[in-house]
Amino acid sequence: MRFAKLSDFRLLGNNAQNRQFAVIGLGRFGRAVCATLHKMGHDVLGIDSNEKLVNDALSDEIIAHALMLDATQPEALKEAGIFEFDVVVVAIGNFIQESIIVTLNLKENNVKTVIAKASTEIHGRLLAKVGADQVIFPEHEMGCNLAYALTRPGILERLNLDADHSIVEVQVPEAFHGQTLEALQLRSRYGVSVLAVGCGNRFEINPPPTLTLETGKLLVVIGSNAAIEALPS
Repeated sequence: MRFAKLSDFRLLGNNAQNRQFAVIGLGRFGRAVCATLHKMGHDVLGIDSNEKLVNDALSDEIIAHALMLDATQPEALKEAGIFEFDVVVVAIGNFIQESIIVTLNLKENNVKTVIAKASTEIHGRLLAKVGADQVIFPEHEMGCNLAYALTRPGILERLNLDADHSIVEVQVPEAFHGQTLEALQLRSRYGVSVLAVGCGNRFEINPPPTLTLETGKLLVVIGSNAAIEALPS
């Protein structure tokens, strides 16, 4: 088991075309997971014990299939075929007892990958003890991202790889304007590597060292958090 971050969901699309996804709990977090996977073209089954949430998910077209059932009951999960799914997201983190029971039911019935939302650190530890493969703390990550946004407004997007390393999308600093990547020597001077340079939705991946940077464009870099924080604003 590992403690994961909400941004890890962006990686679920890799080699996932044939994987089956189920999301248990259609509150705000569960809806966000369903909507994102649905937009990525994956077939997702949504589950909730609240009829209105199930109907809303279907009417809002964020999901192709949805069921109303009590996921704390193993027989209900079995009848719905949930134990055959490759990845099940337990998105009922605000209901601690229920999320632990559901996670236990899934792992005891050999679901390969169970990702569970936790509301507190203790909740996360309990989920890990009953077998959750990944534990998500979305509120914690949102708080961290807000802190980064307040202190480094030039960083537009951040994907945390682990506790110490990230991939960030940052505005080209004025200090870099008019200089080539070769001249800047970002890897040796700052300890970061450039993955892409672009503007809007158009990026050049693995840009050549002769590329000249301009303010108004964006850099996508990878490195340690300390190195990223050392980049000019």
